[in-house]
Amino acid sequence: MASTPHPNAHPAAGAYSNGAQIAAQLEARAASLLPAAVSVVRHHAMLLETAIKANASGRPGPNAPTGDYRRSWTNDVRVTAAGVEAVVGTNKPQARRLEYGFVGPDILGRIYHQPPYPHVGPAVERVTPLFVDAMGRIAEGDR
Repeated sequence: MASTPHPNAHPAAGAYSNGAQIAAQLEARAASLLPAAVSVVRHHAMLLETAIKANASGRPGPNAPTGDYRRSWTNDVRVTAAGVEAVVGTNKPQARRLEYGFVGPDILGRIYHQPPYPHVGPAVERVTPLFVDAMGRIAEGDR
C-alpha cells in the first residue's frame, strides 16, 4: 500500500498537487509586473518633474525671469537589469547653487552670499509617499 501525505487520509487517496496551476499564475503575474512598474515610475517621474518646475517658478523657490531654467528640467525612464529607473534632472549649472545656496568666491573671484531656494527637495518629499504607495499596490496585486 502506498503511503499517504496525511495520517488521517484515506488509504486510497492519492497525492494531489496544484503546482502547475500555481506556476502558471506566478508566470502570469510576473509578466504583468514590469509593464505596471514602468507605468508607475513614468507617472511619478512626470509628477516630480512638474512639481520641481512649479517650485522653480518664483518665491519661495528661485525666480524664473525667462523660464529657461524651468524648461531645462526633464525626466528619462528606462528598464535596466536591476529594474526600472527614472532620472529627473537638469543640465543647468545653477541648479545646485539655487537649491543649496552659495557663499564665497566663485571660480572668477566674484563673492556671493546667495541663500538657498529649495525646489527639488520639497518636490521629492511630496512625490515620494505617492510613489511608494503606488509601488506597494503593484506588489500587493491591487493595481
